[in-house]
Amino acid sequence: MKKTLNIIVLLLLFGCAKEEAVPVIVDFDFDVFNEDFSIPVQVVFFNRTEGAEEYEWRFEGGSPSRSGNRNPGVIRYEAKGAYEIELIGTNQDGSRDSKILEIQIDDPVIVDFEITNLVDNFSPAVYTFQNNSTGTDSYAWTFEGGSPFSSMDRDPGEVVFTEPGDHKITLEVSNGRETYELQKTITVAPLLVSDFEFQPAFEDDDYQVPVRVQLQNNAISATSYEWSFTGANISTSTEETPEVLFTEPGVQTITLKASNGKDVKTIEKNIEVFVNTNLRTFTDIKLGINTAHTANTVGSFFSISTRQVYTSNEITNEIEKNIDLVFFGLNENFTRNKFVSPDQLSETTFIVLQESKSTIFINSQELCNCSASLTAQEFDTMQDDVRLKDLIIEETPGGLQNFDKETVPRIILFQTQEGKKGAIKIKNYVQGGQNSYILVDIKVQKEPTQ
Repeated sequence: MKKTLNIIVLLLLFGCAKEEAVPVIVDFDFDVFNEDFSIPVQVVFFNRTEGAEEYEWRFEGGSPSRSGNRNPGVIRYEAKGAYEIELIGTNQDGSRDSKILEIQIDDPVIVDFEITNLVDNFSPAVYTFQNNSTGTDSYAWTFEGGSPFSSMDRDPGEVVFTEPGDHKITLEVSNGRETYELQKTITVAPLLVSDFEFQPAFEDDDYQVPVRVQLQNNAISATSYEWSFTGANISTSTEETPEVLFTEPGVQTITLKASNGKDVKTIEKNIEVFVNTNLRTFTDIKLGINTAHTANTVGSFFSISTRQVYTSNEITNEIEKNIDLVFFGLNENFTRNKFVSPDQLSETTFIVLQESKSTIFINSQELCNCSASLTAQEFDTMQDDVRLKDLIIEETPGGLQNFDKETVPRIILFQTQEGKKGAIKIKNYVQGGQNSYILVDIKVQKEPTQ
């Protein structure tokens, strides 16, 4: 009976007990992708709510704007503004809680600027800067090598650069939360320099008037030029690289005044030109025997206009037109030698030229039986063409005879197809087997005279 009574009491006690409700405590936070609050902005939310069974998210200005999931995924914002984010949590016990946070969405930050050069980039160079940045409210300019060196203004005005070279321009912008930077480079031209070089034309390298001079303008950072010349065919010129012909012997002056609108620099150089002797001299010319020529070791063909000796493999259709002198040496002992007209090579072992010139030679003055005569001493003392122009050079059977090496020096007289008269002085016969050659000096008129 007692045991039954206890059971009844326990049932009554438990039947009268109330079930306690589970409270809802809402909590959440969020992260912005890359900490970038400039639109478009992507936000991910972390739900740390306790006791809730159902969730209601409200994203003001967001896409999507609502969600019923515990974790709503990524929410995207496309417009600037301050937006509320609300989370409401509930459960079956009727418990309810909510939390609201605010997120600030910014305009996109764009850093950009344009550079304008006022007048030109010669030192001192002045530049202005147009700030095209958006979504920002603070600016920090740095002008490497400029004056001023820095600025906090949106548009910094004029900046002056005096040092030549590259200068970095840096703009740093901020919206209070994000900072961006852009760098560009300007180049200030080198300081003005006036300079030039000159070189006589190939045919005038003896500096005998008239001398055509090729000028090389080496001025730096110049935009205009004023040349002046003494003793020349022109006295002044404003061309960048004029052509000038010096016609008066003596020490002449070339002056270049270079300018760029901000500075002027002047330089002078002298050139000495001489009286025209109408005589050109070549010294220590090597002319090979026939085997040296055909083996392409020492050439036998000489051009007065190009001033070069040519071997067999160097003769082209263009070069053969310029050959004036051909030496034919039969062997290394120099027993039979002669100078041959380029159009008479059929008498030698050389290949016949197709477009060749005609040159008259007197190989042997002693056998010539003609009036033309020139001694070695007269050759050596010859300073102009007076002696040559008085010679009457004509071919005779005796004058065309071969010669040997017994007479040293030997003087060979010639007249080119153009009428230029000249003389060859054989100074030495150099024996070197099949590569043997003669060593000669040559004096010839630059222009034919009557």
